[in-house]
Parts: sequence; structure tokens; C-alpha cells
Amino acid sequence: MDPDSEIQFEFYPFIRQYKSGRVHRFFGTDIVPASVDPKTGVASKDVVINATSNLAVRLHLPNLSDKTTKKIPVFVYYHGGGFVIGSAFGPICHNHLNVLVAEANVIAVSVDYRLAPEHPLPIAYDDSWEALNWVFSHADKAGDEPWLAEHGDFSRVFLGGCSAGGNIAHQMAIRAGKANLAIKGLVLIHPYFDGVEPVGLEVDLDADLKAKQEAMWRFICPGTTGLDDPLANPFAEGKEGLRGLGCKKIMVGVAEKDILRDRGRWYCEGLKKNGWGGVVELLESEGEDHGFHVMKPSCEKALELNARTAMFLNSN
Repeated sequence: MDPDSEIQFEFYPFIRQYKSGRVHRFFGTDIVPASVDPKTGVASKDVVINATSNLAVRLHLPNLSDKTTKKIPVFVYYHGGGFVIGSAFGPICHNHLNVLVAEANVIAVSVDYRLAPEHPLPIAYDDSWEALNWVFSHADKAGDEPWLAEHGDFSRVFLGGCSAGGNIAHQMAIRAGKANLAIKGLVLIHPYFDGVEPVGLEVDLDADLKAKQEAMWRFICPGTTGLDDPLANPFAEGKEGLRGLGCKKIMVGVAEKDILRDRGRWYCEGLKKNGWGGVVELLESEGEDHGFHVMKPSCEKALELNARTAMFLNSN
């Protein structure tokens, strides 16, 4: 058979890889240009951080013309997509952040990390860490991006993301704690975590589906020890794995119909059981599924989630 047409691996509806190495993404490949959004007044622009790796971010700045304060919180955001699809420049991420930035009055830095399988984990984490350090370079005047330098309050830097992006945000908070970067809080929406032992509804999961989930993890993270890899399971190392978690407040959003719902609840409980000394708040969106807030941004529950996120990003 033609290796360019014979399937090596598929995880529908995300990605398919052929034996030739060619990769087909079923969606999440569209991009939209940076602009001034006419609905929200939020301006955006793209900045290349590393020309060698093409690591870039999209910044979102609210309309500050009628604001009384100059310095506003900085929200470093990591998009979802199972580590294999999506982009900071895609319409889903772009439109979501325009709305959130306008409501919360924050600067968003949306990280366009490289995707697996062409760039397997831990590359996405390393890109995300490089971007976070670039953001913090503006705290000591070393950075030269004017939106951050002029308007960013680096005593109020938050990290956040949806699904795989929530996983990345958690990992960045761990690294930040070890590096003494001051993170104010985390916003994890429908975060992707996993583990060998089933949690909640996972007890009733079809065995084939669980096997596919593990195969997907091994696909994006070659050489992994499996689903109890600390990159997938934040409690695989117990208290030691949470040592230095660099924030004292976390907001977790889960959706009632989401297969990851109980992992989000488990994460909240695990923080408490493993001695993390901060405050975690949980918001469950009844009747909704994974990523609903970016797919149905005008629905009642999405508006509620945005409002709670905005309140969290502006809390003490």
C-alpha cells in the first residue's frame, strides 16, 4: 500500500497520521488576522518570541480609553486541542479572548505552542515556559513589548487554559513556583488530566475508549511511562509533585456532560489532600459538554463562566 494513504494512527475527530508521516487534522487549522474587534473594542497583535522555532504569541488589549487605572492584570492563556490541534491565531481562541478581555479588563497573552506529533511533548511545555519567561521579562524592564511594559501589572499575572491548555497552565505553575515567578492564580477550564485508576464516571468507560485515550497520550508523548506520567497525572508524585505550585488560588470549571468532569473535581480534591495551601473554587456548568463556552459563546452558561472568570481575574 501507499504509505501516504495507509493510516498509522487515528484519534477521531482530532487527528490522523499516515505511515509516511503525513498528518491530517480534521479541524482547528483555520487562522484569523490580528485586528481591532468591532464588537468589543479589543485590539490584538502578534509577536514572534523565537524566530528559530517560530514561537509566537497573540496579545489582546482591552479598550483603555475610559479606564481610570493604567496597570491591569496579565492573563497568559494556553489554548486547548489535545496538544494536536488549535492555535492562538484560530477563530475559536481569538474570539473567546476578545470577549473575556473586554469583560475582565485584562491583557491576554495567548501562546501559540508547537503541536504534536510533529513536535511531541514536552515541546509544548517548553514553548509555553519560554513564552511565560518572555512575559515576565517585562516586569524588570528587560522586555520591549509596549502593551505589556506600559499596561501590565506583574503582581497580578494569571495563567489559564481550556482542556490541554489547562494541563499546560498547571505545569507552568509548577515550573513557576520552582523558578520563583510570582503567579497570582490559575484558571483551568475543563482541564485535561488522566491516570491509570478511574475517577467518577470513568469507572463505566468502555475499555476500548480507555485504551484509545492511553494510545493518544503515548502518541503525543513518546517515551512516557503511561497515564500516571506526572505530565498527565498531577498527583502521580503525591505531595512532592505539587511542591512549589506557584500560586495560592485556582479556579476550576467543569461541565456536567464532559467526560473530563470528574477529573476536574478530582483535581480540586487532590490539591487539598496533598497539602497545597491555597484556595480552590469549582464551577460546574449544568447541562453542558466539553469546551461548550468557546463553541457556544453566547449561551447562558458561557456568559456565566466568563463572568466568574472575569471576577476571579480581578480578585485579591
